[in-house]
Amino acid sequence: MTASPLSGVKVLDLSRVLAGPLCTMTLGDLGADVIKVERPEGGDETRGWGPPFDARGGSAYFLSINRNKRSLTADLKSARDREFVTQLILEADVVVENFLPAVLSRNGLDSDVLLTENSRLIWCSIRGYPTDLSRPGYDFAMQAEAGWMSVTGEPDGVPVRTAVALIDVLTGKDAAIAVLAALLGRRTGSAADRTVTITLGGSAVAALANVAQNALVSGNEAGRWGNAHANLVPYQLFETADRPMVVAVGSDAQWRALTGVLASETLAADERLRANAGRVVHREACVTAVQEILRTRPAAEWQIRCQSAGVPVGMLRTVREALATTDASPLTGVPSSVGGAVFRPPPLLGEHSAEIRRYGWGTPRAT
Repeated sequence: MTASPLSGVKVLDLSRVLAGPLCTMTLGDLGADVIKVERPEGGDETRGWGPPFDARGGSAYFLSINRNKRSLTADLKSARDREFVTQLILEADVVVENFLPAVLSRNGLDSDVLLTENSRLIWCSIRGYPTDLSRPGYDFAMQAEAGWMSVTGEPDGVPVRTAVALIDVLTGKDAAIAVLAALLGRRTGSAADRTVTITLGGSAVAALANVAQNALVSGNEAGRWGNAHANLVPYQLFETADRPMVVAVGSDAQWRALTGVLASETLAADERLRANAGRVVHREACVTAVQEILRTRPAAEWQIRCQSAGVPVGMLRTVREALATTDASPLTGVPSSVGGAVFRPPPLLGEHSAEIRRYGWGTPRAT
């Protein structure tokens, strides 16, 4: 990306932990000027979520979602600080917050009033549950309640959560999308149109995607498939001679190509397996036969052969192996997934307080 599409957009980040900060970091990656408002005592809770901590004392958790921001410490119970934050909001384009409902208004920051006073303002609230906005949302609990854990894990094992707080991540991305849409339409938008509410529960259920649709169409409860796929075969993790790899056959043409790679006339000639529907019905026979052949050679050799034939595969890598293929940084995290850039490292607590209190939004962005 040669230009910053959100250059000049002012975002006040009143959020903390993961979903909100990821949303505002995404906007910052795209060039927005983001001021992160934090409590004077300790700041964002994730500053203490370690180890590991870097040499500056920053927790890896905080560093992962707070680049491209300036940090302002402010006590919202202080009339002086509240007045200053209010002035920032009146000059801002976007506010992102994840307080429980009415908390900010009790502290003198009423979104309805501020949206009226600033006709350009977008107000994004991130909540937990669509049906009970006053109930706090936590990723792990939401993975249980939104059905995710019921479909994660081995078929005969216990329900398992995803290792990444993925619902928080998806909610943050959904919030960023909603903010961008609101920015696009705000020229004619009323205060209601400029108010965005995103919930962990809404993002979690929407992300069930085909798993949800399987249950809706079939009328049956979704189950756990481990490293296999409910609708596609073979589409799972296999053992090779040296390390596991995924084979992801998504079409009948890819299946025919795979039988050629495996040099198996038996599989190629088996009428039961020619179409995916048949492979799903005869899953065990298909998977067993493929697994027997894959064990005979190392993963790297199979990967070369499969890729040459147009069969999607992937060797199982560790996190550090995956990061080694990117420009990931211990300070600024993984590269932007939306084509953005790094303009600032994650801030120390209150690092820019004096600057912001003196100049407000007027200080130039570091490059």
